[in-house]
Order: sequence, then structure tokens, then C-alpha cells
Amino acid sequence: MGAYKYMEELYKKKQSDLLRFLLRIRCWQFRQLTAVHRASRSTRPDKARRLGYKKKQGMVIYRTRVKRGGRKRPVAKGICYGKPKSAGVKSLKFQRSIQSVAEERVGRACGGLRVLNSYWVGADAVYKYYEVICVDPAHKAIRRDPRINWIVGAVHKHRELRAVTSAGKKNRGMGKGHKFTKVIGSSRRANWKRRNTLSLKRYR
Repeated sequence: MGAYKYMEELYKKKQSDLLRFLLRIRCWQFRQLTAVHRASRSTRPDKARRLGYKKKQGMVIYRTRVKRGGRKRPVAKGICYGKPKSAGVKSLKFQRSIQSVAEERVGRACGGLRVLNSYWVGADAVYKYYEVICVDPAHKAIRRDPRINWIVGAVHKHRELRAVTSAGKKNRGMGKGHKFTKVIGSSRRANWKRRNTLSLKRYR
């Protein structure tokens, strides 16, 4: 086995003494830093490479933290007007994952970069920490590389805001195979609407 394979196997046992100690030390370090900051190198190079990262010019890694837990409804003094159905404040859950939110925050902070992917690097009682792989679409090393220059196209601006990244697609229920036939055509709603709309041509 190569070094990356050993690292991968280590991370599969996060409750081992080694990983528990390592993650605790890392979380302490991440807590001292700002919410979104550039990482000098990947914390998990094996995971980053599996998600498309290469240590080359034009590719950078940003680390970010997002508060754990559900989403409280932002209403003054907990007063929701209207019917009892919509009166909840506390036990609500945000529709997208915390990882997707982390990607979005990095994407907003670094407007000129393209978000490629992201991965988990740690969690404590308050925050979850993620590292986000970003690509500079203006860099010549990226524009000349046929394996990554697809991301240079304007259609890939802010993939994270449109839930086109891997984490975002999971939240939209996208996938391949017989389990995902109900989301063909961009979304569950679009699929339902297309199947249930009676379309009558003007001249028929």
C-alpha cells in the first residue's frame, strides 16, 4: 500500500486513540483562526487528491468553520404569525447540509475562484470544519491543463451557490440509476411539473 492508502485507512477509524488526539489538537488550532482562511497545505492530502486537488499553481485550499446544529427560524421574540402549522421556531432543519453551507461561504469570500469540492477535517462541540478546494480560472496553469480547464467556462461560475458541487447535488437528491428517476430534469419539482402539466399545442 502507498502512503495515501495508509492515510485513508487511518481516517476510517476516527475513534482510535491516534485520530482522537490528532483531531482534538487540530480543532484547537482551527478555533484560534478566523472563520474563513487560506490553508497553506491540505490537512488530508489523500482525500483532497481523490476529490481532484493537485498541488500546483492556480489551486488553493481554504478552510472554514460552520456552526453545528439545526436552523432556528429568524423571527422576533419567537413570534410566528399565521397558522399553527408554521409556528415552529426551534426544531427546524436547514434543507442543505452544513458542508454545502461551508462551500457557499468560501465561494462568497473568494468571488474570483471556482469551488471544485470540499471535505471534512474536524468537528468540536460548536463547529464543524471543512477544507474547500478552489481553482483560479484566470491562471495559465489551469487554462492550459486539459484535465481541469473545463472549470474555466463561465457556466461554472459559483457552482456552490447553485448546488452543482458534490455536496450540493446530494442535498438536491441527484444521482444516477433507478433510484433517481424522479429527479430527471433538474429537480423533483421540475420532474413532477413536467409530468403533470397538460400541454396543448395551438394548432393540433
